[in-house]
Amino acid sequence: MSSLEIVAIPNGGFAENCYLVFDPSHSDTVLVDPGEETGRFLAEARRRNRTINAIWLTHAHIDHVSGVAAIHQATGAPILLHPADLPLYRDLPKQAMLFGLRLLPPPEPDRRLADREELQIGTVALEVRHAPGHTPGHVCFVGPGAVLAGDVLFKGSIGRTDLPGGDYPTLLASIRRELLSLPDGTVVYPGHGPATTIGEERLTNPFLTGHA
Repeated sequence: MSSLEIVAIPNGGFAENCYLVFDPSHSDTVLVDPGEETGRFLAEARRRNRTINAIWLTHAHIDHVSGVAAIHQATGAPILLHPADLPLYRDLPKQAMLFGLRLLPPPEPDRRLADREELQIGTVALEVRHAPGHTPGHVCFVGPGAVLAGDVLFKGSIGRTDLPGGDYPTLLASIRRELLSLPDGTVVYPGHGPATTIGEERLTNPFLTGHA
């Protein structure tokens, strides 16, 4: 992403990708989808002499939000989430019980994300794109040459739709409308697994080519 650094931090039992995103020429530093290993996220920020000043959430599944409370407590950073995922977010303790875990309710979001709103990280603008299907309030963050895609699109796969709030036709429509409309060279930073590009997925992803 032009003039931004995007640092992937795979973590936890779900192998979720948390991202530290910042403009090297500016103090703005965003943590996207803080999962389980909050100590690692804070240590990575310290190692790079960055202070986390915002928490952006692509969606509210446990693997993407379990660390929100600890990061918020440590940094005071505001939490941004799409309102359609608020019920899922507030049900984090119930989500945790399904995996034999115990988690307290997370802090309420400070801001509600809206489709097509513009967010800034330093000198770089990113567009919020509402992309439901994996969850009702899933969003992607689109900037110059890259997209933080959460669990919508992966290398060779797409997000699950068999969880509460998931819907397969809606997810495919979101991918085609919000992601396949981007240039082929756009780098996709997914919520799990390695990065890819829009062009590669357009040509080879079996869920998009009809070969799944």
